[in-house]
Amino acid sequence: MHLPELVLYQPDIPGNTGTILRLCACLGFTLRVIEPAGFRFDDKSLRRAGMDYVELAQLRRHENWDAFCEWQAREQRRLVLFTTKAEMAYTEFEFASGDCLLFGRESGGVPGEVADHCDHRLTIPMRGDARSLNLAVSVAMVAGEAMRQSG
Repeated sequence: MHLPELVLYQPDIPGNTGTILRLCACLGFTLRVIEPAGFRFDDKSLRRAGMDYVELAQLRRHENWDAFCEWQAREQRRLVLFTTKAEMAYTEFEFASGDCLLFGRESGGVPGEVADHCDHRLTIPMRGDARSLNLAVSVAMVAGEAMRQSG
């Protein structure tokens, strides 16, 4: 099984995206970014977080949600959304080669029409009094489980 691809929907914080790019470079994931992002890709904090790994990462940028959906339909990829509004834990899900693992922006997740487009919705279980995890931490947890399942 090949690794799923990681997808960020309009990320807000360059440091998180840089950290995720570094994760992708080190572990072999492709990162797709659905724009517009809340920063420029030459932002120094993105480069600082990604260090010299940014150039090693497989980064694919989509101009907007519609462009990503066109690519997804053409490639026939399953879209899996990670959200605090889901019931199923990511550890109970069987990832497949070619899946696109979608994470919303730090400031507000994804809009309803994006969530409605997804094939599956998963969550990272947390204590009841916790709101959410940092985006880069969430992506790393899910990436680890996807790698474990792929052998």
